[in-house]
Amino acid sequence: MLEIRFVPYEEIVRIRHSNIDEYKKLQILSDICRLNAFSAVKKAGSGHLGSSFSALDILVFLYFKEMNVLELGISNPNRDIYFSSKGHDCPGQYSVLFAAGIINYDKLLNLRRLGGLDGHPDIRIPGIEANSGSLGMGISKAKGMALAKKMKGLKGRIFVMTGDGELQEGQIWEALQTTVHQKITNVNVIVDFNKIQTDKPLKEIIDLGDLEKKFEVFGWYVKRCDGHDFRDLEDAFSELKEITDRPKVLIADTIKGKGVSFMEGPTALEQGNGLYRWHAGAPDDDSYEAGFAELIDKINGHLRDVSLEPVKLELVETRQKGRVRLKDVAEKVVNAYGEALVEIGKRRKDIIVLDADLSADCGLRPFENTFPDRFIENGIAEQDMVSMAGGLALQGYLPIVNSFGVFLASRANEQIYTNATENTKIIYVCHYAGLIPAGPGKSHQSLRDISLFGALPNCIIVEPCNAIETKKALQWCVDESRELCMMRLVISPSPRTILFPDNYEFSFGKGTVLKDGEDVIIFSYGPVMLNEALKASEILEKENISLKVVNMPWINRIDKTWFENILTNFESIFVLDNHSIYGGLGDFFLNVLMESDNLRGKRLYKLAINEFPECGTPVEVLKYHRLDAESLASFIKTKIFK
Repeated sequence: MLEIRFVPYEEIVRIRHSNIDEYKKLQILSDICRLNAFSAVKKAGSGHLGSSFSALDILVFLYFKEMNVLELGISNPNRDIYFSSKGHDCPGQYSVLFAAGIINYDKLLNLRRLGGLDGHPDIRIPGIEANSGSLGMGISKAKGMALAKKMKGLKGRIFVMTGDGELQEGQIWEALQTTVHQKITNVNVIVDFNKIQTDKPLKEIIDLGDLEKKFEVFGWYVKRCDGHDFRDLEDAFSELKEITDRPKVLIADTIKGKGVSFMEGPTALEQGNGLYRWHAGAPDDDSYEAGFAELIDKINGHLRDVSLEPVKLELVETRQKGRVRLKDVAEKVVNAYGEALVEIGKRRKDIIVLDADLSADCGLRPFENTFPDRFIENGIAEQDMVSMAGGLALQGYLPIVNSFGVFLASRANEQIYTNATENTKIIYVCHYAGLIPAGPGKSHQSLRDISLFGALPNCIIVEPCNAIETKKALQWCVDESRELCMMRLVISPSPRTILFPDNYEFSFGKGTVLKDGEDVIIFSYGPVMLNEALKASEILEKENISLKVVNMPWINRIDKTWFENILTNFESIFVLDNHSIYGGLGDFFLNVLMESDNLRGKRLYKLAINEFPECGTPVEVLKYHRLDAESLASFIKTKIFK
């Protein structure tokens, strides 16, 4: 059996209050925080360990040595403020906040669970000062906090952590110049310079060059140190404290995955043949046991050195080792997308694929490896990527632009709009579409992209529901569409493989009946929501209610004759969106109904997300938003029997 263990708070207090060398104490606390973050991510099933571990020594030093937060309390307006701009290192910060007594044990044990700790920082959590996870915003937000303190006459310094890859975001450089121009001096930027991005070395994505000179030329005071040496950190922060005439930046040289030997950057890259595998996700069972053993041996070794008792661990969960998880058996539409890209790329030499440091997540690596000359890595810079695609399109190429939907649709919206006005053809692929997975939290859940792209008159939006439809959709967008296209793709394994009838055709503006029914009809798209719709039909069938389930991959185009025919015998129409209630398929259907003399009298019910999305497991979050099968079935019954 696999055992997941934590170091409880009482043990941390014992060590915090012990009379030992302060640097040794900081190292012990740091490794305890690593162990608790390691176990929290394993228990959650996902999270970001590599960059949590690279930043952890800095955080331990800040909270337990440098800042006044523990002395004054987290609500004192004169407190020092720390937050992470990159955000995905929050498992490490949560473990530090737990060690500091700011968040409780139950919260730590419920990372990425409904009511627990969000997968990216959220100010609902005690000790979290700003929401982050969407990159590039931190320095701008930090200077706003610093200015507010100055205007109110308050004390306290502002510390903000950025990732090194995050420095590819344009807003960072806007903030660097305006902070100096606006004479905002109480800002301390810390660069977690671990030199590895999602799964490749930073130099292979977008090389940042001489960072010290870059910051200096913008007018910042620059200091560099070893981000894992507490004495070096102390000297660096002491020096920065004396600088009062300009903003400061500390470039902290760190190691991604620091503390667990096989996760540490150089070793992990060598073992992964140039790819880093520990950026996101939970360790497998054997890796968890090996990493845990390494960390606890290190902690207890340090304790022996200072004549303290070994830590007492608390067993929190046991589970069968090697159990099969859904992600190991279900299909992923993104894999089919990657295969289709290669197939189409062989015959269409005009295709250029663009990426924003998400090649593996977006299924692009097969194309990247097969056609390296037609693969462009833009790094974490969606606006630049989209405008570059616009230039390629103006010169006769067909760009296929990839990123997570929440970043691509919103961050580069103006650039997408400008490209659209040029009436060129570009295919935008919004990965990580919709509500699920919900573990990373609201910064990553893409629920606005349909409305943003739908406002473009020459954009066709499509979301396929399985591997077959994914390949057909991409082929249609490449070979048949005369307008620009947006494809939505879910990133997680499908809850079930959506099966098509024998007569299935991918036909413009028409959906596919997945389950026939006579009493009521529901339209949806994509594997996540269609799974819930099909489960709802199975629930209702037991109560002699026949629900017709229709897959509608065309989000903003429809064959009106087909639509009128399929609705002939139904007075009530239900539309299930994997999107905000505003601007999705439901709103599009509503407009069509109002324009049709044959359909205007029918009732339409929109089922979608009508608030900010919650963080948690798929089951928890679907149920919370009442979009799970049981909630759908219940809602349908109340409407057809009222």
